[in-house]
Amino acid sequence: MTDKVLFVDDDPQILSAFKRGLRKRFDLKTAEGGAAGLETLSEDGPFSVVVSDQQMPEMDGISFLRKVKQKSPLTVRMMLTGNADQKTAMDAVNEGHIFRFLTKPCEPDELATAVEAAQQHYRLVSAERELLEKTLAGSVKVLVDVLSLNDPDSFKETARLRRWGLKLAKAVGLEGTWALNMATMLHGIGRITLPAEISQKLRDGSELSKVEAEMLAQTPETARDLIKNIPRLEGVAEAVYYQAAGYDGSGFPGSGKKGDALPIEARILRILIDLAKASSRDEPGPEIFDRLAKNGGAYDPEILKAAKTVLTPKADEAAKTRPEPEVLKLQLHQITTDHKLVEDVVTESDVLVLASGHRMSRAMIQKIRQYHKLRPIKQPLSVVEVIDEEETENEKEAPAE
Repeated sequence: MTDKVLFVDDDPQILSAFKRGLRKRFDLKTAEGGAAGLETLSEDGPFSVVVSDQQMPEMDGISFLRKVKQKSPLTVRMMLTGNADQKTAMDAVNEGHIFRFLTKPCEPDELATAVEAAQQHYRLVSAERELLEKTLAGSVKVLVDVLSLNDPDSFKETARLRRWGLKLAKAVGLEGTWALNMATMLHGIGRITLPAEISQKLRDGSELSKVEAEMLAQTPETARDLIKNIPRLEGVAEAVYYQAAGYDGSGFPGSGKKGDALPIEARILRILIDLAKASSRDEPGPEIFDRLAKNGGAYDPEILKAAKTVLTPKADEAAKTRPEPEVLKLQLHQITTDHKLVEDVVTESDVLVLASGHRMSRAMIQKIRQYHKLRPIKQPLSVVEVIDEEETENEKEAPAE
């Protein structure tokens, strides 16, 4: 956690005054103008607080603070200006999302008090983000891992959906992928309440009766009711609830909510889930999207278009140039938490124990070893060493505010 403060003004004399009056109270940096401020933010950041003048050539304070928010969402933004008209103040609050608006001339003690209040706000927001990243996200992952150990089929698709979700979220400019990642991990949790015979039919691909199909359709509601009991996951619960809702209002829950009124995470999740149902490949081909397009009203057209661009094999040039990790064939006793499965773990009688795509945890390794004592596991296991785990990227995207 940082306590550094950045002052930005186009007047070097004002910046010098800041240094003289405040350098003993703060770890202070200055920059002449918005462009220099953004450069300092990139090179010397993160900063807990950024204080900007409004009237600056080339880039005014509102534009600068808007870019600061994009580059460093946790940084608390303040404006200090001699132009105190109401419109400037409103624009600063609405576009720059500033914490405090101060007018020149501002006494050093008044300015210092405002900066200290901003730093305290930064510490509170940072602490909450750390709670979400490390405690809440970690707890959710443990929950999903435990559920996948006991019902590997139900959670087999989670790893693939998360990979797709990360790519698609970036393509549509989703600001923060944390909620989508949580919704993806928890979208199937409602199925734990289904009777065993329905779960078995789903595994076998057998046709469900009308009553059984209705029970399955209700699982998003069950999932929402379970998730909303967890603090800070109310938005995730809402996204999971609408995971089967069509962009045109079709599908469960049929509440009348449709279009952009649906959570964007739910609109993304609907497409990812249907892609997974239609294709078992890591990169679904264009023909899969053509098939989905026949039911085009069910999908957000912009998100579906972006998905076709980034998820089909020909479009993802970055994946082509990046070397594929070496697949290792290891015995059970050689498996560590640095490995990720690239093939299912099954018994010698082909009973699924753990689905491919999972990064191995101590609990998973222990379960496989215990299972092996009763029903021998097919060996060797196919794994790759984890170098740049996409799960880690997702977990860094907790809500900033």
